[in-house]
Amino acid sequence: MDIYETFIQNDRQRKLLELAGSLADQFEKRAEAYDREGKFPFENFADLKKAGYVTLTVPKEYGGEEISLYEFVMIQERLAQGDAGTTLSIGWHLGGLMELSGSRPWEEEKFKLLCEKVMTEKALINRAASEPATGSPTRGGMPETQAMLQGDKWVLNGRKNFTSMAKVLDYSLVSARIGESDEKGFFFVDHNQQGVTIEDTWDTISMQGTGSDDLVLTDVVLEQDALVERDRDKRRKTEPSAWLLHIPACYLGVAVAARNYAVQFAKNYAPNSLPGPIKDVPEVQRKIGVIELELFKARQILFSIADKWDKQPEKRSLMAAELSSVKHIVTNSAFHVVDTAMRIVGARSLFRSNPMQRYYRDVRAGLHNPPMDDIVINALAKNALD
Repeated sequence: MDIYETFIQNDRQRKLLELAGSLADQFEKRAEAYDREGKFPFENFADLKKAGYVTLTVPKEYGGEEISLYEFVMIQERLAQGDAGTTLSIGWHLGGLMELSGSRPWEEEKFKLLCEKVMTEKALINRAASEPATGSPTRGGMPETQAMLQGDKWVLNGRKNFTSMAKVLDYSLVSARIGESDEKGFFFVDHNQQGVTIEDTWDTISMQGTGSDDLVLTDVVLEQDALVERDRDKRRKTEPSAWLLHIPACYLGVAVAARNYAVQFAKNYAPNSLPGPIKDVPEVQRKIGVIELELFKARQILFSIADKWDKQPEKRSLMAAELSSVKHIVTNSAFHVVDTAMRIVGARSLFRSNPMQRYYRDVRAGLHNPPMDDIVINALAKNALD
């Protein structure tokens, strides 16, 4: 807990951090087995539900804690020290609720019903927006998934990939082309509906625990009010998506876990060629110093921008560049930290039984989460030139 003392502002945050830490410790015990066997961490999600973690971003008016962005990134970083895949996945659920709570793009009664399901049933929801043909939705491609109005019903057909925690989702917000138009909308889809299936396609070497399988929609019949968001909707606010800071928070947590392992290794490993443990070797000390500096930089940037978002709402519309820069800086720093930590541990870090190789594979995935580095850098250049 001591590494967080600088950032804890009150007792509520301390309790939230203790909750995340307790869950992370449980997840860490299972992480190697889940990764080695390629199994989905159902038990982790059961624990998240039991602990009430899945309800933390529900608005207070509907019974939730309505945690701040600052609190959100803090607990996600701590949780990721136990299992990165589980953390990133639940981040999409919590962040999605945070986004809906802030922008209120839905008719309020529909949002209230969703919140009630999260509070009483511990329902899980995620946006399903990525497709094989369009790539990342942040690139602006029009979805091939299509919703056609037939009589007074919508009929939805398509395939979504990178659907995190697909096997445990209760609902998805599915992006689709509306009819034959050039307009996109999001449809609220209950996974129990006929025609909704999950196809096992998640075959990656990193972040296996996200279980980001394909969501397949075959002639899924929806009521007209299932169209909960559309591009032309005047209710939609235009604030930057600050909740996406859960992404760098997750990968920073992976880096902290790698740092902790490397430091303990340096304290305990004593080859017979040295009079004591390798912690006394100047080059090992230098590498640990590099790690500490990277973590200090990343943490300060992540938490200060999150705090600014919470405390200066009048500036939110101007923070897009800062938010995207945080993701770029933190995920790249996290990757550098893990790489440096592996150099301390040496060849042992590549053994399957060693968590370092899992940290390395997982942290590498952060470079592919939105916004991508090239988009961030190009946007910063455009801002400067304008």
